[in-house]
Amino acid sequence: MAKRLLGAVAAILTLFAPAAFAENGTTNPGIQDFLPLIILVVVFGGIFYFMLIRPQRRRQQQMTSLIESLKRGDTVITAGGIHGEIDSIGDTSVVLTLEDSSKLRMAKTSIVRKVEK
Repeated sequence: MAKRLLGAVAAILTLFAPAAFAENGTTNPGIQDFLPLIILVVVFGGIFYFMLIRPQRRRQQQMTSLIESLKRGDTVITAGGIHGEIDSIGDTSVVLTLEDSSKLRMAKTSIVRKVEK
């Protein structure tokens, strides 16, 4: 398994830096030989950042602002699809009043949307 992995890594490196592994007797490749590999890593890092990390941060900020803006009397929808009105708010939980006047304690993080009246 390790032998196959090393072979695959060597094959990938030879694609992007063929002069570094040429059999011309040089044993000390320069930075120019690895420059395409470095550029490739930077490009993939940028793609990873803009496709995954940045949107996740934006969603997290929106969720944090939603949870901080909750107040008594707001109508909300939870992740489980429960509709209710906030009766009281604690540090980590809220008490929802449902349509049949029953009360339900839920975690604040389970609230996904505030319904405008």
